[in-house]
Amino acid sequence: MTDTSLPSADQAIDEKAAATNALADADDALDDTVGAGGDNTSSPAEVSENELFQQSEIAADYVEGLLDILDYDGDIDELVSAGRPVVEVVGGQLNPLIGQRGATLEALQELTRLAIFRQTGNPSRLLLDVGGYRANRRKELAAVARNAVEKVKEYGEPVRLEPMSAFERKCVHDVVNALDGVLSESEGVEPTRRIVVRPAD
Repeated sequence: MTDTSLPSADQAIDEKAAATNALADADDALDDTVGAGGDNTSSPAEVSENELFQQSEIAADYVEGLLDILDYDGDIDELVSAGRPVVEVVGGQLNPLIGQRGATLEALQELTRLAIFRQTGNPSRLLLDVGGYRANRRKELAAVARNAVEKVKEYGEPVRLEPMSAFERKCVHDVVNALDGVLSESEGVEPTRRIVVRPAD
């Protein structure tokens, strides 16, 4: 059983800084690669299938512990998808775990990644989803991306989108890069990093 206890304040700060820096580099590298139309089927750092499954198991145990502490009911599925570990929580009354525009979900994902880092010593690109939020958000972002592409094609000018998380930017990049005549790139730094959709040269 995975230790679901939270680290002390000083320990948490040190560990989170190390894990967050490594993850930020990985996420930015993937985001930039996707934005440039590169291959996004694998993680920036090669990780074996067994290691990915191990990460998803650690994450599932950690999330289960959090749900117990919060007295929330939910079914937990663990899998590996597109070269990254994924944990999905399904059930009723889970909206508080998502928060406004997924802010709470993003924080829980970072805590779960930190739990993996504490146990394995390696950063993880775990994707945590609650109540199908990310699948629904993907559809919304696809519409945003297509709308931006239409404006670029109509006016011939770049369109800057609102700041987004790495997950959200990747969703937009995937849609834009599948269309002809336009390209997308990320600019700025977190938490105001955003996508610019522009005409292809």
